[in-house]
Amino acid sequence: MNYVPGPHHRLISISEELGEFIHERVKASQETLDPSSPRHFIDSFLIKMEEEKKNPNTEFNLKNLLMTTHNLFVAGMETVTSTLRYGLLILLKYPEVQAKIQKEIDQVIGRDRVPNFEDRMIMHYTQAVIQEVHRFGDVLPLNLPHMVTKDVEFRGYQIPKGTDIYPLLCTVHHDPKEFPSPWKFDPNHFLDENGQFKKNDAVMPFSAGKRICPGENLARMELFIFLTTILQNFKLTSPTEYSDYDIAPKLAGFLNAPIDYELSFIPR
Repeated sequence: MNYVPGPHHRLISISEELGEFIHERVKASQETLDPSSPRHFIDSFLIKMEEEKKNPNTEFNLKNLLMTTHNLFVAGMETVTSTLRYGLLILLKYPEVQAKIQKEIDQVIGRDRVPNFEDRMIMHYTQAVIQEVHRFGDVLPLNLPHMVTKDVEFRGYQIPKGTDIYPLLCTVHHDPKEFPSPWKFDPNHFLDENGQFKKNDAVMPFSAGKRICPGENLARMELFIFLTTILQNFKLTSPTEYSDYDIAPKLAGFLNAPIDYELSFIPR
């Protein structure tokens, strides 16, 4: 790929720059590490490396520390950013949804304190909207590649051990058997007849099984805190009226990404 022209060269350059930054942070952590008081992920990984330094088969080594930290940045930042951008665009398209979230924020949180993650448990409509953004936006429609660890028979097909597979999350997120309006944004997909949030296992933006995204809890926390904090303080407006086509997922590479759009934050 070094000899093929294209935008991937900039991506490679940025990735290498990030790798150098992480390497410097690891070196700084090694110099100031207190094993009795880890400060963050890198410290915890370094402590585990020391504990297993005599294990020749350990996965806790410097290379894996650098790559795992790199993955947390790349996989976590882009997906959360795209999901939040989808959410804000959708709220521009449906101001009535924005108003309902703000009403719930005012009732549960008010204006005198910042939101916290525990608030979500009694904010059923807000939870439903965020879950519907995950489903409708379908940010990672092809999921990430997995590999079967043993011979598998699936719907009459034999899949040999070691085969790469791509679980198509898009087929689940737009399944009409699970969602009455699969191609329409509708928070009611996740609300019962009493207006309470209802979970649906057919939504799996973080994949499923043992190889589920390790950053799921962090991502859910970020999305809830960012969205509620923004809407607690601002009304979202735009000079453009967006159509159903505008908010529909657009595949860019292996991610669905929202269109570019103008957005104003008006203090409430």
